[in-house]
Amino acid sequence: MNNNIKLAFRNLKSNKGFTAINIIGLAIGMAASMLILLWVNHQFSINNNFPKSDQIYAVGTKEPTDNDIAVWFGTPKPLVPALKTDVPEVKSASRLNGTRGFLFQVGDKKLVAGIGAFVDPSFLSIFDFPLYSGNPANVLTAPNQIVLSEKLARDMFGSVDVVGKTVHIDSTEILSVSAVLKAGRADNGFQGYEYYLPWSLMEKQGQSDENWGNSSVYTYVELEKNANVDQINKQFTALPAKHSNTEAQFFLKPLSEVFLYNKYENGEVVGGRIEMVRIFIVIAVFILLIACINFMNLSTAQSEKRSKEVGIRKVVGAQKSSLVLQFLSESLLLATFSGILSLLLVFLCLPSFNELVGLKMQISFQEFGFWVLFLGFIILTGILAGIYPAFFLSSFNPIKVLKGRFRHIHYKLNPRKILVVTQFAIAILLIISTLVIRKQIQHAQDRDYGYKQENLIFLPEFGNISKNAVLIKQELIAEGIAQSVTRMMSPLTERWSGWNGFTWEGKDPNAIIQFNRQTADDKVVETAGFELVAGRDFDLGSYATDSTAAIINETAAKAMGFKDPIGQYFMDGSSKFQIIGVIKDFIQESPFEPVKPLLIEGASSNMNTMHIRFNPQLSSKEALDRTEKVLKKYNPDFPFDYKFIDEAYARKFEETERTGKLATLFAGLTIFISCLGLFGLAAFMAESRTKEIGIRKVLGASVFSVTRMLSKEFVGLVLVSCLIAFPIGYWAMDKFLSNYSYRIELHWGVFLIAGIGAVLITIFTVSFQSIKAAIANPVKSLRDE
Repeated sequence: MNNNIKLAFRNLKSNKGFTAINIIGLAIGMAASMLILLWVNHQFSINNNFPKSDQIYAVGTKEPTDNDIAVWFGTPKPLVPALKTDVPEVKSASRLNGTRGFLFQVGDKKLVAGIGAFVDPSFLSIFDFPLYSGNPANVLTAPNQIVLSEKLARDMFGSVDVVGKTVHIDSTEILSVSAVLKAGRADNGFQGYEYYLPWSLMEKQGQSDENWGNSSVYTYVELEKNANVDQINKQFTALPAKHSNTEAQFFLKPLSEVFLYNKYENGEVVGGRIEMVRIFIVIAVFILLIACINFMNLSTAQSEKRSKEVGIRKVVGAQKSSLVLQFLSESLLLATFSGILSLLLVFLCLPSFNELVGLKMQISFQEFGFWVLFLGFIILTGILAGIYPAFFLSSFNPIKVLKGRFRHIHYKLNPRKILVVTQFAIAILLIISTLVIRKQIQHAQDRDYGYKQENLIFLPEFGNISKNAVLIKQELIAEGIAQSVTRMMSPLTERWSGWNGFTWEGKDPNAIIQFNRQTADDKVVETAGFELVAGRDFDLGSYATDSTAAIINETAAKAMGFKDPIGQYFMDGSSKFQIIGVIKDFIQESPFEPVKPLLIEGASSNMNTMHIRFNPQLSSKEALDRTEKVLKKYNPDFPFDYKFIDEAYARKFEETERTGKLATLFAGLTIFISCLGLFGLAAFMAESRTKEIGIRKVLGASVFSVTRMLSKEFVGLVLVSCLIAFPIGYWAMDKFLSNYSYRIELHWGVFLIAGIGAVLITIFTVSFQSIKAAIANPVKSLRDE
């Protein structure tokens, strides 16, 4: 082994150019694969690292509709109390109802905290959150308690040693800190919560209810170890019918699967985020494989240089196994150098990669397991890259080699050509994927969203905004700051409520239609910039009854079957609404999905989001500054927390754009690694045909003809790669696009661009070496001494 390592060093040193190409190509390939695998590991780890992860389940709801079985993870508030008697096999359970907008006060310090949640006392013990202080069994048992995150405790008190200290909330509640949570892992799905409040406080404030038809909270249960989940699921399925007149059914899903397996069809899981994770696992394998192919090609290309060495070794007694070990030693040594360089690249690139994927991943240098995996990764890469060259080089016949009868035989099909074709087929596949994803994103961005985004902001009605909403609206309009103002249940770009229990005259009693529900007061059409198809806008000043009126979208009008919807009535539970307007469909949810039926109910319903359309004569800065002064006048303790509608809409594309950016990045790296290997291979071929080129030039060959001779083989291989990649790319991208209802059609132009791009890249890469060889002085190449 010592001898093999010495020889490996000498061989790598004697071929500096090829060694550099191999190390750089392998290092980039290994670094890219490591970054992808870090992201993959993070995705698999989300909500999978709690001490009792295998016992924790989320409760989901299924309910049939006319076209499908809808699935969501909201549950009614009275479910958890009912579990104690109806499903005694459940060890413990907790509800979680997200909240925000509380004004926290400690002494003279005031702070509006971020997202928090009302939970049952069992919540912390189910998830075993690590605490700085406090007993999980005793926290949140009384309505005057609160649990703080480490960040919020430091922001308010400057310390985490605050158990027993008090916090004023909205000047109405005085709560005692019963525990402080340690900062959790980045893959903890509850990482964003800054505080937890007891469910009993929510009941005290009158925010809880016993309505089994209102699925508005998350429910998590802890089962006993080795519990019969199938049997318990049957009991959950029967629960809704036991307590209400509904066709809904509950079911249990392992918490560790909720994030990745989130796509349902007809009530059953058919994929979700896991599909994207699998795609990037394949990409990681492809990139590493391409880097290894470079090593294989360059190693076998130099076979003539190593042939006499192999022949002499065999003559003096070397076995094939020892030669294989020697060549594998070289590849493992090169993989080690590449691995060290790749780790440095990952360390340097990780902050930028985190920003790209929107995460805060870290490398666990201090964990022994990481170094074991890293060493295994290097060994796997070394063996993968070196196994074929090792057997190829060790198989030479010593008699033929030492007699000088070793020749390169140019078969139409040989392993090296197959490897180049494979390499570029993968690269072309990634180019096609990148182009299709980009076109799909652009297709959705070009879609008519159905309202006017310019100069429109929204803000949550925290503090005293709701109480002073009329005065705020009047002052904004009177001062010429706003063109119009309306209050709604949720931002235009979000759906907070939906139901299939609406009724109207003539409705098929067997029909189950899921509607989105929104609320609004005056001038919603004017403020949002909707396009009226029929009827009018809400106008409480002229029509007091508009508080029980409604505006619907075109899809809702079709779903309800009204020839003329204006003047018709529908029932939302016990509340009756008259339709006064129909608006053109607008995108409230995903821009990649069809618009759902929407009912906008009048001011008699709950509203907690204010929308303001600024006066177009004002600059955005001036309008915001003046709006902030008005808000501070009526809501002095709270910050001016606003968002522009166009920015909120743009966030709908974040996940898809992130996928597109990742695909572009790794497609670029794949092409670069492929070109690096192609460059080295072209250099070697030009070097091995030096005398042939010299003779051709003496006989009158032009620089162009020599360049064409050296380049055409590689171009031919890339064209073969295109023929292989195109049908695979069509199948893969058609499957990818099937996830979107609003999608592009695959066009031959995408494949043409990918193919032409690959050919041009190949010509550009190979031409440098080809031209260099073609313009060399033939006298030098033909001279023997």
